[in-house]
Amino acid sequence: MTPDEFRAHGHKLIDWIADYRESVAARPVRATTAPGEVRARLPSQPPAEPEPFDAILADLDTKLMPGLTHWQHPRFFGYFPANAALPSVLGDLLSTGLGVLGLNWQACPALTELEELACDWMRQMVGLSSAWSGVIHDTASTTTLLALLCARERVTNFSLVRGGLQAEPKPLVVYVSTQSHSSVEKAALLAGFGRDNVHVVAVDDAFAMRPDALEEAIRADVAANKLPCAVVGTTGTTASTAFDPLDALGAVAARHGLWLHVDAAMAGSAMILPECRPMWAGVERADSLVFNPHKWLGAVFDCSQFYVRDTEHLIRVMSTSPSYLRTAADGQATNYRDWGIALGRRFRALKLWTLIRAEGVSGLQARLRRDIANARWLAEQVAAAPGWKVVAPVPLQTVCVRHELPDVSGEALDAHTRAWAERVNASGAAYLTPAVLGGRWMVRVSVGNLTTERADVEALWRVMRAEGERP
Repeated sequence: MTPDEFRAHGHKLIDWIADYRESVAARPVRATTAPGEVRARLPSQPPAEPEPFDAILADLDTKLMPGLTHWQHPRFFGYFPANAALPSVLGDLLSTGLGVLGLNWQACPALTELEELACDWMRQMVGLSSAWSGVIHDTASTTTLLALLCARERVTNFSLVRGGLQAEPKPLVVYVSTQSHSSVEKAALLAGFGRDNVHVVAVDDAFAMRPDALEEAIRADVAANKLPCAVVGTTGTTASTAFDPLDALGAVAARHGLWLHVDAAMAGSAMILPECRPMWAGVERADSLVFNPHKWLGAVFDCSQFYVRDTEHLIRVMSTSPSYLRTAADGQATNYRDWGIALGRRFRALKLWTLIRAEGVSGLQARLRRDIANARWLAEQVAAAPGWKVVAPVPLQTVCVRHELPDVSGEALDAHTRAWAERVNASGAAYLTPAVLGGRWMVRVSVGNLTTERADVEALWRVMRAEGERP
């Protein structure tokens, strides 16, 4: 494809995306295809000869579109907001079009220095002190693994340069809660701790980790000749958006020499609102934290920001310095290859930079405040309706709901919950995700799409009542 051909097809593609965004609200939210149906519509073998780009666009409309669940739909209330604001889309397109790669500072100075700037802008926006330094990775799953690797090496005084965990005299323990994201356990397994050494700490009635239970677990493990290593606290848990008491957890971690990592993947974006910052009071006690601008804030996936207080420790754990990557700038500039697992990195900062510049802090704040207000409105409606119940606090934009029937409980109630949620999703009118909370199924309503307004939340509530109360 020549630059002229790219220009012509690129204009068509931008128009296609713009038309899609304008019309997405008229589509069913959930994909309408059965498993295997999309693949069956496509050739099983690659084309032997070049095909016109118009044919590719045509297949996008007829063969792929039915298989899309529309995350940018104003009535997508499932999982978490995964917004892709159009200014950020353009930033991501620019990154792809430039095709630069950051192996070290010299490979692309602008890539590194804009990433430094974007991370510092976000640090200021969420109210963190200047003690923190950030880097952009793909997802919170990756950054949690990095945090636990750093914790492992600190408590073992860098066992990786000796015999690793296999040579350690005591098993290392990681502490999580029943509400921690599944990626935390996965990271602990990949970091070599072993499932038996991931200890689950009890939560309170608001589903937040109990500091007294953490203290008790640590003391028991010390008595059992185990070595406490790290605790992962959560600012906004996945199921219910619960907030662990970071100040108290930080005090326990400091007392016992544990690394404290804070998972703020979704709710961290809320900290651009000064009124929300008391929710993560004590965050300055942490050693590392992550939040994902590619969720509620609006940056295009993937854009996960990992912040640490001790960059030298992170670099010592992660650094590599083969001869072919050494340059005269080493020691004078940041080499982000030493801040994570991957050697190469894309120009991810562009999509965050364009988002912040195009919308401004005030614009981002206004949108998040709108979503919080809409979630609280829905919670009020649910609480006031006979048979309906809000089953967890609503600190931000997630409302946990259950419809309860007279004389129905246990597994029968779970079946009812999942059934009416599926009916809502199958209708195409909205998309919700059920989850287990406190041992019973409920339905999460995650408000936060870029285009979701009060009318959309009102329409969702009507559909929920119609399907939940169906005889």
